[in-house]
Order: sequence, then structure tokens, then C-alpha cells
Amino acid sequence: MPSAQRARHGGDLVVESLTALGASTVFGLPGQHALGAFDALRRSGLAYVGLRVENNAGFAADAFARVTGTVAPLLVSTGPGALMTLAALQESAAASAPVLAIGSQVPTAGLGGGRKGYLHELVDQKASFRDVVKSVHTVRTASQIPSAVAAAWASALEAPAGPVWLEIPQDVLLAPVSVPPVTSLRAEPRPLPPRPELTAEAARLLSAERPVILAGGGVVRAGARQELRALAEALDAPVATTFGGKDAFPWDHPLSLQSWLEDAHTTEFLEDADVLLVIGSGLGELSSNYHTFRPRGRLIQIEADLGKLESNHPALGIHADAREALAALAEAITPRPPGTGAKAAAGLLTRVRERLDAQDLELERRVLDAVRNALPDDSPSFWDMTILAYWAWSAFDPRAGALHSAQGAGGLGYGFPAALGAAAADRRRPVLAVSGDGGAMYSIAELATAHQYQLPVTWLIVDDGGYGILREYMTDTFGEATATELSRPDFAALAESFGVPAVRTTPERLRADLAGALTASGPSVVVLPALLRMFAPTHLDRLPGGGPDSGPGPDQP
Repeated sequence: MPSAQRARHGGDLVVESLTALGASTVFGLPGQHALGAFDALRRSGLAYVGLRVENNAGFAADAFARVTGTVAPLLVSTGPGALMTLAALQESAAASAPVLAIGSQVPTAGLGGGRKGYLHELVDQKASFRDVVKSVHTVRTASQIPSAVAAAWASALEAPAGPVWLEIPQDVLLAPVSVPPVTSLRAEPRPLPPRPELTAEAARLLSAERPVILAGGGVVRAGARQELRALAEALDAPVATTFGGKDAFPWDHPLSLQSWLEDAHTTEFLEDADVLLVIGSGLGELSSNYHTFRPRGRLIQIEADLGKLESNHPALGIHADAREALAALAEAITPRPPGTGAKAAAGLLTRVRERLDAQDLELERRVLDAVRNALPDDSPSFWDMTILAYWAWSAFDPRAGALHSAQGAGGLGYGFPAALGAAAADRRRPVLAVSGDGGAMYSIAELATAHQYQLPVTWLIVDDGGYGILREYMTDTFGEATATELSRPDFAALAESFGVPAVRTTPERLRADLAGALTASGPSVVVLPALLRMFAPTHLDRLPGGGPDSGPGPDQP
């Protein structure tokens, strides 16, 4: 039957609904039960980026959502395909990235634990997602599809944003439909403004002598950078950012404390504030120098995720979207003239720099500087869980681009597929991905994706022969490492076998080689054999008794 005469089916309602809501690009991987949706996708105006592993497709959708600020559809199949997305969706949940994951299901006859023995059948597939995503949505008839897609879309965007799961049975996706094409859908998330009495009390507290601000990823997700800067300048308040909120405040602003949250000097500075305003952060493990942070003054916490309010420290808790809360505070406070804020910020950064200068870390600092100088100012970067990324959390200036990593959930394999998702959102500028050799092995298959779609991603692989950070932890704790050494391929030759240009570099040539790769069209790989070390941890001496805890720093290689 010619396509012009082909009957529409449930899959068309899915694609039409996504289009009506403003979707432009879909990520995914087809499977038997989802073919109705993929058939409709072929006949739509939506762009499709197909990855080789569902988890990587989830990471790509996560990055697309982060850089665009809108919902990223992820389309996968039933059972194994669906379950393979869980690690990526956990990262999206931790980072508040609005991913709309649409999974197929077995035919309706097999739902509810019917145990019909269908391929990919699970007793209760959606139960696997309930503890990971914001909300779970189900469809049982074709007429439910548009409203279910709209409800899931709104849930993904509503503060705090995050991933959602929608599942549709195979027979519903294939069922013929005669209703007109979907052309109009509304999916408006509910606003989350601050309560006026809390804003007034926060403004009163912020009239203190030494207010300080800690900005988290919630500021970035809410698009509240301008509001944060205006408030900080009006208060003459120094601003530190969490690792997830690195581009919430200009790195080189006179009031910037940057993001040295694993440094005891920064921890003590935040503790010494008579009022600390925490925006868009739950003060979790990484943001509190491994729970050694002990504020001595008053704490104000603005957080869209209700469960994070006062979850670690007593505070004046304000359940609100960061942008709306910051704008309200700016109107409520009494501005003060510039005073000691910039001097205090400069003093802290001097102490941090002196601590680093006292350690033998010239190689690590030189490598990170080379990456920063090679990367265009407005290019985003995506970092896997690797030693160079842990340096970047504290020491990398994102400039006009943005730094994204998997530090929310802490899983491996994020950097390269996420960079592909960001490149799919904007092909006009190069995107950088950074991985260690262990993390790179999670994503090797996506070299085929990069080549197929000619996405402008340069992948820097730091090859130290194993899980470098775990090697360091185990050696420091036990005297020797176990299960950390890896046999790995010739990454440059492997990349070229996929048709992706590659170069093997050195710390001395890194800047030039990386800059050259970033200016070339399409994907590229730069391999840096190097054994990098972390700077000395500061939280161990702050623990009761000064003894060791579960380990210094992030717990993934």
C-alpha cells in the first residue's frame, strides 16, 4: 500500500502528540513491540538519532534536555530494552533533566501479570521505574495516547524537572485509528512560586553582615543565572557553586568563590557565613565536602524538590522554583553598596591556590589547562566519571559553554553519548566528551552513531590502563589494588575502524591536537596516555577523630 494511503495507527498518535508539544528530536533504539511508533516516526517531521545501546540513548536524551531546557523524547522497546535505560534515567533524575522515556509493552492480554509468555514479558514492567523516575504513565487504548503524552510531558518539566516513564502496549501502537491527526496539545507545568511570608523572612535574614550564597544545579535548570547575579551583587555576597551548578555564576566575577567544594578552606568559608543562602542544592555528599560541612550561622534553603528541604541541615526552607524565588528576593531585599565581598572571595581563592601549589600536581593542572584553552568558549563539555573530570568539577571554568557530568548518580559511560545528544541539539559548534579508558569501554559502540550522523563531537580518552581513581583509593587504603587494571584496545585504531579520525597525543601536544580535532568537521577521537592523580582530600581531617571514612572523593572510577 503506498504510504500516502496507509492507515494511521496508535504509533501515529504518539508521534503527532510529541510534535504538537514542540518536540524536534527523538532518541532511541527500535524493538519488536515498539515498531508501530518507529513506523510513525519515519513518516513524521521529527529528527531521529538512533544509538547502539539503550542506556547510551538515555544519556544522549539527558544531554539534549540539559542544553535545550526542554523535554527530550526517548523511545525504546519492552523488557530488556526498557530496563537498559534505568541507569541513564537515574542520572536524569539526579540532575533534573526532563527526559520523556516512552517504552512499549507486551500486548494488553499479557498485562497485569497475565503471564502469557510474550517475548520480553515482565510481571510488572513499570514497577522497575517507579523508584527512578518522577512519574509513571500508562496507556491501554489509543484514545488515551495524546492526553497521556501531554501529562507525562508536563510532569517532566514541572519543577523539579526530571525523567518520566510512559508505556504503551504493542497492540495499541499497531491499532488502526480514524480520529483526526493531533494538532494541538497543552502541557503546561504548574508554577512553583515562593510563599510571600518566607520571602520576607529570608530578606530580613539576608541583611546580616556576612551573607554568602551557594548555588546548585537548580539555578542552572531554572534558567536563573541573571537573577542569581543580580541578587549577589545587591547583597555584596560571595557565591560558590556546586559541581552541578558550575555555570550558575560567572567564574571570574569578583564575588565568585568558584567551585572548590572539596577544599576545607571553602567549607570553612561557607560555615563562617552568618547567613548562608543555598539555592537549588540539597547539600548532599559532594556539595558538603562529604558531609563535613557544619554551618555556624543561619541557613536559608531554596529548593524545588520538597524531599531535599532540610534533609541535611535545619534551615528556613523555601519550596520554590529557583528563578521565581531569586526574583522575589531581589525585590524584597535592601541593596547595599559594594564592601568586603570581593576581598573575601579573593582571599579564599588565594588560600585554595596555595594549598594546590604545595602539592606536586603540575601535570594534572597542565592537562586541564590544555583542555580549557583548546575548547571554544561557547562549547559545552561532557565528562565521564574519571580523574580529569573530578579535577574539572573544582578547577574548570566553563566560560560561555557549560560543564556537564554524571556526578548526580555517579555511573560510568556518560560522557560520549551525552556529548552526541548535545551535538544533535546544535551542530553549529563542537562538543567535547572526556572519558577514562575504563569509562570509554561503556560507549565504544557509539562511535558508529557518531560516524553515521556525523555529529561534531571530539572524544578525549585519558588512558591510564585501568580504573584510575579506584586504583588510587585501594592502594592508599589497603596497600595494593585489586580488579582495577584493564586490558584495553588501541583506541585510536579502533576509532579509525569506525571511520572516525583519531590521534594519539602527549601532555605537551594536547592543546594543539585537541584544538585541531575540535575545529574539524564531524566526530574525532584524541587519546592521551597519562597517569593522573587527585589533589589531596581535605575532608578526612574534618571527620570526628580525623579517621578515614568510606574513601576520599567520588566512588566511581
